[in-house]
Amino acid sequence: MSVSFDLFGTLVEAEYPENPAAAVGAELAARNVPVPDDWEDAYHEVHIDAPEGAEVPLPAHVNAALRSRDVDFRVGGDGHGNVVRRALVAAFDPEVTTREGAVEAVKAAAAHGPVAILSNCSVPDLANRTLIRSELYPPMFDCIMTSLGCGWRKPDARAFESVARMLDTPIENLIHVGDDPATDGGAADAGATAVLLSDVPLTEFPDWLEAH
Repeated sequence: MSVSFDLFGTLVEAEYPENPAAAVGAELAARNVPVPDDWEDAYHEVHIDAPEGAEVPLPAHVNAALRSRDVDFRVGGDGHGNVVRRALVAAFDPEVTTREGAVEAVKAAAAHGPVAILSNCSVPDLANRTLIRSELYPPMFDCIMTSLGCGWRKPDARAFESVARMLDTPIENLIHVGDDPATDGGAADAGATAVLLSDVPLTEFPDWLEAH
């Protein structure tokens, strides 16, 4: 038996910018990248034609949004292509609160087999920085997988299949724990077992696991 946990909203609560487009624009401007007047529109437009279920890395999206307004992101800051990445890391720099029962739930899962994070996240390094600021650090996981890392967003079956492969377990032996029926609930369609917090709160998960 292997268990994967969603991260944001399941194991931790993280503070995000209320207006991501404005936050990213401010960090780009701070790095001398010319931010177009209609940046909010550019940020919310679709610029990359990705396959259904695929993750679009936020740096790629922001680069494409800038290019759509004839802005060359390489003119900013250090003169290298990573100026956008640095701006995103700064814009999404969360304060983190570990949810009640999270540590105990992960420990209970680890007593039964390999444990992973499986999280939809398109921002580089955000999952790792979040874990470092939580009570789940030092790392309590055999694998930390994000949609950015595997290329697929939950509820796409390929996200769950990817984490099952990383844990070297058949998909039917994977239990996925999360808070969102629309995304985490996709584990059931992939052949895994979906455990939603609305049905089994984290504080009750150790007892649920023992019973199953």
